[in-house]
Amino acid sequence: MSDIPQISVLMPAYNAGLYIAEAIRSVLEQTFTDFELLIINDGSTDNTIEVVNSFADNRIRLVNQKNEGVAGALNTGLRLSKAQFIARFDADDICYPTRLEVQHDFMQARPQYHIIGSDTDYVDKEGNHIFHFKAPVIPKQGVDQLSYQTCPFIHSSVFYRKASILEQGGYNIYAHTFEDHLLWLKVLKQYPGYNLPQRLIKVRLNPESVTIDEKWCHPRFLEIKSDALRKGDIGPEAYRELVSIRSEQLNNNINHEAYYGLLAKKFLWNNHNPQKARYNLFKLLAINKLHFKSYLLLLLTLLPAGVVHRLYHTTKGGATYEY
Repeated sequence: MSDIPQISVLMPAYNAGLYIAEAIRSVLEQTFTDFELLIINDGSTDNTIEVVNSFADNRIRLVNQKNEGVAGALNTGLRLSKAQFIARFDADDICYPTRLEVQHDFMQARPQYHIIGSDTDYVDKEGNHIFHFKAPVIPKQGVDQLSYQTCPFIHSSVFYRKASILEQGGYNIYAHTFEDHLLWLKVLKQYPGYNLPQRLIKVRLNPESVTIDEKWCHPRFLEIKSDALRKGDIGPEAYRELVSIRSEQLNNNINHEAYYGLLAKKFLWNNHNPQKARYNLFKLLAINKLHFKSYLLLLLTLLPAGVVHRLYHTTKGGATYEY
């Protein structure tokens, strides 16, 4: 690695001991090698630090801080990063070997773009394939053509010019769980973005993750989020309400219900496997026997794949997923 690397891979980590070794290895094995891996340990209380320190590679920089949340950790990383390009990556995800090379070459050849993402593969907590995700098309007419309900990029796949992100003030620490979405909308008002059609990373669905399927979110949470995205800003009072709502959901085991519910839907709609869909629905019902939508989904697992596929496209108006 040169004194000033071409890329800073920015990885926040909070209690990521179960998965971070695989994430680190996937970065160190990149075909593009002129990078630093900047890991911001955000007050972990598990063995995250020990796992990171088990790697002997001078491209890794570990920074320890008290817990400030994802946005706070990312802002620390932006401040300390050395490179002009930032590759965002999460501590429980996996990079394909050419990820950095493909994104770096694209940005070098097309200076008009300031932020790009990619298609992704989704895996479960054990790393088993669930479905392929085709990222949204970023409209040439501008960000105003994007639905506020659709995040333009998968956060862990994003590659951007650091100066353009700092120009927008970095991540808003009050945008709890949607700090990326709010930032992308601000950046795209100034600069064009693009999603590469290649699948460059694996995103791990994890019941311990901060974010969950929005269909499981409290209506008030979604109301605050939508208002913030429309305004382009959010303050401390709304943040406190968001944290209170999320804390209540976590205490009620909602994340685990949402995890199994999301897996069941993906194995029903997007990668038709009725047996796996039923397995995850039974897992959900073991937590909450009163989740009545799960019983409806169980009935749908008995239908032929073609019927289920038509139902999905009828209700969704077309899908952005691949089998």
